[in-house]
This record gives sequence, structure tokens and C-alpha cells, in this order.
Amino acid sequence: MKKVIILLISIFFANVLFAQEQKALRITKQDSQKEVLIKENNRIIIKTVDDKKLSGRYSVVHNAIIIDNKKIPLADIKYLKRNPLLTSILTTGLFLYTGFVAGGMGVILGVLVDPNAFYLIIPAGGLIFAGLQKPNFHRRYKVEKNWMFEIVSIPE
Repeated sequence: MKKVIILLISIFFANVLFAQEQKALRITKQDSQKEVLIKENNRIIIKTVDDKKLSGRYSVVHNAIIIDNKKIPLADIKYLKRNPLLTSILTTGLFLYTGFVAGGMGVILGVLVDPNAFYLIIPAGGLIFAGLQKPNFHRRYKVEKNWMFEIVSIPE
């Protein structure tokens, strides 16, 4: 019994020794002190001061963010937005599917039933275009609206 207790204590002690702290991006609104925390390796979209738009998984180095092997200092960020993979797949898929179905129904109904049904092709084209533009309905955290970005360490 003593060996089991000593083994468990040593495992917990080793876990504490080798536990790592994870970096995260804390976004704080200066007026109302609202906070949003985005952990490292999450997907985000960033627009920089010189109007470059970058998206992908980010990693943290000192006081900068790395996306697609490009180092972006926190001071150069114009706005930041979350970009979860599931949301982008669902919205893109929904718009494309709906657009193709509406277009197909417009053609089939226009040929077989009534020529006015060809007008369904117009919204179908708009839906397909919207789906190809990778829509993202998440909130933008803009510097000009008093959002402040900082890098913090959080325990895992």
C-alpha cells in the first residue's frame, strides 16, 4: 500500500514539475474592462495597419504574433477576429449548398414549368458568391474602438 501511495504522489509531483504554461492573447476593452481570451494555436484573422490581411493559426513570440511565418507586432494590428474552422465550414457550406440548390431549381422550374422561375438564378449567384468569400460573423476587436491586445501566460 505504501508503494502505491508513494507512486501516486511522485506522479502528481512529476506532473507539477513538467506542467507548461500556455500563451494566450488577452483582448481588453479599456472603457468597460471586458476581456476576451484567445489561446495560442487558435485560428484568427488579422488586419494590420498597412492593410495586409492574414488568417490562420497563430503562435506567440515575445511581444508579437506569428501567422504564416510572418511576425506581426501587437502595435501593428488594426483589428483581430476569431475564425473557428467549424463555423467557417458550416457557413461556407450552407451558402454554397443553398445557392446551387436555388440555381438548379430555377433552371429546372424555368424549363419545365414557368420561364419566370429563371429569376431564381439571381439570388443563387449571390449566395454562391457569398459562400466563396468565406463569411465570418464573429466580432471584430478594433484598436480604434478601444480594444487593447496583450500577451499573457495561462496555466494549462
